[in-house]
Amino acid sequence: MPKPHLFQPMPLRGVVLPNRVVLAPMCQYSAQDGYANDWHLVHLGRYAMGGFGCVMAEATAVEPEGRITHGDLGLWDDTHIAPLQKVTNFIRGLGSVPAIQIAHAGRKASMQRPWNGNGPLNETDFSKGDKPWSIKAPSAIAVDEGYIKPTELSQTDIKDLVNKFSEATSRADAAGFDAVEIHGAHGYLIASFLSPITNKRNDIYGGDRKGRMRFALEIARSMRERLPSHKPLFFRVSSVDGAENGWDMSDTVVLAAELKAVGVDVIDCSSGGLTGSSTTQNTKRGPGYQAPFAKETREATCIPTMAVGLILDGIQAENLLADGYADLIAIGREALKNPHWAHDAADALRQDPDFELWPKQSGWWLDKRSKAMARQ
Repeated sequence: MPKPHLFQPMPLRGVVLPNRVVLAPMCQYSAQDGYANDWHLVHLGRYAMGGFGCVMAEATAVEPEGRITHGDLGLWDDTHIAPLQKVTNFIRGLGSVPAIQIAHAGRKASMQRPWNGNGPLNETDFSKGDKPWSIKAPSAIAVDEGYIKPTELSQTDIKDLVNKFSEATSRADAAGFDAVEIHGAHGYLIASFLSPITNKRNDIYGGDRKGRMRFALEIARSMRERLPSHKPLFFRVSSVDGAENGWDMSDTVVLAAELKAVGVDVIDCSSGGLTGSSTTQNTKRGPGYQAPFAKETREATCIPTMAVGLILDGIQAENLLADGYADLIAIGREALKNPHWAHDAADALRQDPDFELWPKQSGWWLDKRSKAMARQ
């Protein structure tokens, strides 16, 4: 019987993912001044214990002003490296591939942590020590009424930011991450350059699609040059804005082809989030609702893609891979609910009858129980 697609290894450059299950990057808003701590070690480590082939850390800012909230991770200073090395060592020690998403929040920076309201910082936040900071974007357009109005970036500012993405990539490599993702989705800085709704510039970084893609491509090229050649580079895109006259699939296909040409290895196909929260959009939701974006991108450009969004169990994930929708499956909130999602998928697909994919500290107990129950 052939091995299910979900549990076939995935070679990417010189890195091999042991299976096709990836932990989607999910912000924890629990860092202090950008530094990882025990929360991040335990949070990310449990997915390596849970059998995920790749464990991707949350959106990590390239400068303090690029954080969504005061609690975001950062890689703007060399001192951020050591705490993250503890995380990558643990993940790798369990056979998973450690990865990280590099980001800048742009006009969606300087906001509340979600459990405090997920809106603009207010007097209550100020009293807790969460002070606002000046933010920047391709155009001086606020997220909504009541939000901070960003400063329009100059071309000098843009070149400086490209360098900061590049420098953060070197720090990610030094911290032991074996794959890096560029966050170009959900209305954050790169996405806001891509969308004609948020980019009203009339210079080389605006105007037509070629101009609006320039910033993303400069970042991808710069990061590819900094990342060792054997390590893969991902790019997360909002495949559609979900808004009238916004970025759409025809744009995504063109961007994916250009990203492939500069050395990006995987397109992570999300959607929406141009305004409001990172998952706000007009797209109707249902199981696997974003997978068609991954399929269209994959078929049009022949670049590997990753599907994400309401992928609930192993059978569903296996069917998406078998039907050619994507090459990798990213699991987000279902993983929060069940950190052993990958092990449960292996069980459902009859891939681990003896619990050999589990850490030995757990697997031998579960195997013993299973055999005892079978003797009843």
